[in-house]
Amino acid sequence: MNGKTDPLRAIVIDDEPLARRGLCLRLDEIGGIEVIAECGNGRQGLEHILELRPDVAFVDIQMPGISGLELVQRIPVEQLPQVVFVTAYDQYAVEAFEVNAVDYVLKPIEEERLALALERVREKIANADIASQREQLLEAVAGLTKEAPEVLEQKLVAGELGGSAYPEKIAIKDSGKITLVPTREIDWIDAAGDYMCVHAKGETHVMRITMKELEQQLDPRVFQRIHRSTIVNLNRVCEICAHINGEYHLVLNNGERLKMSRSYKNKVQHFL
Repeated sequence: MNGKTDPLRAIVIDDEPLARRGLCLRLDEIGGIEVIAECGNGRQGLEHILELRPDVAFVDIQMPGISGLELVQRIPVEQLPQVVFVTAYDQYAVEAFEVNAVDYVLKPIEEERLALALERVREKIANADIASQREQLLEAVAGLTKEAPEVLEQKLVAGELGGSAYPEKIAIKDSGKITLVPTREIDWIDAAGDYMCVHAKGETHVMRITMKELEQQLDPRVFQRIHRSTIVNLNRVCEICAHINGEYHLVLNNGERLKMSRSYKNKVQHFL
């Protein structure tokens, strides 16, 4: 294991090439760290971490397929490097804490904040102190949530920060801009080739992701697949119309009519 003065071996995992490049440039400017691999998705990141055993992994939380949080949870404890989550959304601060990340850096990345994260990584490696790691991340989360570390600690013990296995917001990237769409506002989703059209509050957001991957991000108690290319928010359904051919049409409270195919007719029970 490297000491404080030895270069850290790092892996950068982010689905955006420009974000990876920008982080690598900042790490190079800070010095004392060698980027041994760059990965464009969580699956590649997992493979490289297990193979290369880096000292630290810089992981984007919100990635298609395997998210950054899921990636860390899949790594065996004995092979888990120090983890610094890098993301545009502070909503994941508590979840990052729960998977024992050593720190958390927001985009756009500030060099001073990144240097502090590296300092904490070195301290953690030198001390091999789990309690210290936990305390450091609590401080990072406190800085993001504007709550005192002791208050966060009390909430965590009380189970008030457990969160859900499903994100409260879906990140949709379009033309360099990221829109956070609350899942509770989604009416329905339909497929258009390699893209998903997310309909929410009268607007349509387009994202490049498979139906299966998107379905895994949504709470099945709220969202159900009713067609091979359609997912609906159950809370939006106000009427079910049966047809003689065995198909159904679901009428949403905004007047939209969605076709439910016969192969999904067993889903009707969720509405009754």
